[in-house]
Amino acid sequence: MPVPHPLSAVMRSVKVFARARLPSRHGEFEIVAFVDEAGRTLDDVAVVRGELRGALEVPTRVHSECLTGDVFGSFRCDCRDQLELALSRIAAADTGIILYLRQEGRGIGIAQKVRAYQLQQIGLDTVEANLHLGFDDDLRDYSVAAAMLHALGVASIVLHTNNLRKIEGLRAGGVRVDHREAIIAPSREQNAGYLATKRDKSGHLL
Repeated sequence: MPVPHPLSAVMRSVKVFARARLPSRHGEFEIVAFVDEAGRTLDDVAVVRGELRGALEVPTRVHSECLTGDVFGSFRCDCRDQLELALSRIAAADTGIILYLRQEGRGIGIAQKVRAYQLQQIGLDTVEANLHLGFDDDLRDYSVAAAMLHALGVASIVLHTNNLRKIEGLRAGGVRVDHREAIIAPSREQNAGYLATKRDKSGHLL
């Protein structure tokens, strides 16, 4: 039985734990770590630019970890392309945020993601593979992302996404999302089916 999609029904609270300069090939940023209300440090981080407290319409990308794409450059997805596009956009702006969430494989974890890849090699698409393994097609929760944005003190954001669930999830967490900007990377032969499934079955605006 698939697990229901959680969105951000539960309001959460975090605060800034540490921040440091992050010079990168895309530009100069800061990296921000957080701690929750119980004093536990989060694995999720923010990469930020500019003065954010009270800022309006801050360009923001909520990016879920993709080890295979972000680190190893896999062509099975467009995750690394989207991340690099977001970093380039934010580097060119006065303010910006990338929330990097440790929600590998749309929330199922790296081991189950590899199992899903194995199923895709015998003909299932990404949604069918997750359902076959007993998961919903997307288990990601955006309550922590909303809490991170509150801790950073932004007044409102422009969300760079093709996934309307992210907008719903952040708004459920009390974040003011002024509007959406598409973030579409060029498709490749190896990920054309993956992108079509995101469009046709997961409602992504591609």
